[in-house]
Amino acid sequence: MVQRMGRVIGIKPDEIARNKVLHANPWPEVVQDLKDRNIHNFSIFLREPENLLFSYWEYTGTDFASDVNKTTDDARIKEWLELTGALKDPLTSRGKDEWWSPMEEVFFAK
Repeated sequence: MVQRMGRVIGIKPDEIARNKVLHANPWPEVVQDLKDRNIHNFSIFLREPENLLFSYWEYTGTDFASDVNKTTDDARIKEWLELTGALKDPLTSRGKDEWWSPMEEVFFAK
């Protein structure tokens, strides 16, 4: 079964160009890590002037919490998360322990 998921986060306005450069050529280890976590068709969209990033993906595993919370010893993944994380500005309305804020799917047409 495929679960479609969306999340939103702010981005620091002065970091938008850097974010675009980093995501134009994601590191192979990052793409593989998504696949290893059963995440497919991952996309990030930018909305300006609100400076919001919207991410969409399809999850094909059976235990999202376990897959998404897997720890990694891969130094490249940790480096990517630090680089890209520094550009973000989480929503003030986010829940406890949230970084990207989850969104409710309210419509889907096949």
